[in-house]
Amino acid sequence: MPNPLILETERLHIRPVELADAAFILELMNMPKWIQNIGDRNVHSIEDAQNYMKEKMFPQYERLGYGNFTVIRKSDQAKIGTCGLYDREGLDGIDIGFAFLPDYEKQGYAFESSKCIFDAAIHQLGIKKIQGITIRENIASQKLLIKLGLKEEGVVNLPNDDVELLLYTFKVTSPL
Repeated sequence: MPNPLILETERLHIRPVELADAAFILELMNMPKWIQNIGDRNVHSIEDAQNYMKEKMFPQYERLGYGNFTVIRKSDQAKIGTCGLYDREGLDGIDIGFAFLPDYEKQGYAFESSKCIFDAAIHQLGIKKIQGITIRENIASQKLLIKLGLKEEGVVNLPNDDVELLLYTFKVTSPL
């Protein structure tokens, strides 16, 4: 893997997901909100979580040097959520996404980690177009994408998925 991007904010460590995160990923991917807003990924055991990471997360890290990040609260080292940059088929930009355990919602962690990753994407990785997708019912994600500076562009359907998603986009228009 290329040098991994490791970030931090005042309250958070943000590092690439690793196999040791399997139990956390299992818990996160089976939350009702995850299944409702992102979809059931059929990850129902530690082994499923490890396989999902090996098959879906790690290849993008190998190829691009970024992907899914585990967000860890500095004060107690709790794994509280994920945030990442995803090269998704069907989008012409890099998708920024996030998910947090219910106990850590509404405390600013999603914006704090997403903003850090967003800034790194532009300034460290040179990404020129960041997109965000969400189901129409996920108002919290829509608000966070707008707060990051993305603008609603319309709707999109990803390949092999019949769910219509709202599409938000941020384009770097001048040298930063």
